[in-house]
Amino acid sequence: MWLKYGVAPSGELAGIDDVARGKTNLACLYCGGFLTAKKGSVKEHHFSHTQETCKPVTQRIKTKTFPALPLYDNFHVQLKGDELEQLKVLWKEYGARDYAIPKDLISFRWELKGLVESEGVRTYQFTHLGKIPVGALPLALFNRVQEPLLLSELTRLENSVAVAVAAKLSCAGERLADLQIYRSQLRRILINSLYFLEVKADGQTFYKIGVTTRQIEQRIAEVQRDMRSHYSDVVVNLLGLWKHRGNVELYFKHRYQPFNYRIGKLTEYFVFPNVKLILNDLYEMEPKVLSDVEVDALGGY
Repeated sequence: MWLKYGVAPSGELAGIDDVARGKTNLACLYCGGFLTAKKGSVKEHHFSHTQETCKPVTQRIKTKTFPALPLYDNFHVQLKGDELEQLKVLWKEYGARDYAIPKDLISFRWELKGLVESEGVRTYQFTHLGKIPVGALPLALFNRVQEPLLLSELTRLENSVAVAVAAKLSCAGERLADLQIYRSQLRRILINSLYFLEVKADGQTFYKIGVTTRQIEQRIAEVQRDMRSHYSDVVVNLLGLWKHRGNVELYFKHRYQPFNYRIGKLTEYFVFPNVKLILNDLYEMEPKVLSDVEVDALGGY
């Protein structure tokens, strides 16, 4: 995990995707030092200190404890590589066939994490959470699992700040920085709309998932321009738009990764043998109704 947010002179937070590579006028939330945007092709894009990295950031990099949205860009539920592969095999052999799983095939850690649950004396089944690492949970159910976790983590960070401030702890500033970073991440997914496009290009049909905060017509025009670098006859149709659903994009890509179709450097396109199933999955999501806590997190947006 890396530092991905800095504070502008105006006091607004800016993410690593908002700036060009190189030195910036952004400051570290933990120490106030200036930041440099590292945007190479090897490591994940992140900010580093222009001078010496401060101790709070160094510790968070080592321990991977930067505030992060639950189940947003990592769906492995902290499973190790061999555990994840075992879980995938178990899903293929039992879960996907709706078979009961024998108890002797279950790892205690899976049960402890809530990935499987007992359904009889000696048999188990996958929980909603357990279906996420293997991409088997429908989008509507994914929202029901993730959204309470998002708000629970927000509450935890807010309480942590309140305790530190009340007790006048020296770590109060760091905890406040953690809260600011988390709220900024939450705000970003709430202000984004999820879109699903059909792209017909030279007789072929592709589908694109993405998020935007702008008018969808602007995004469609950009998609047409990108595709015309590879195809001559391009028509783009909007198949769906879901407000405040920026949380879904990366899970969709995880769930439907086998159907991903790379077009040059364009990586968000898919080819589906039966797109009706995908549309059903998308349209089964309930319209997002913002809670009071989420409205507060949005601030002025």
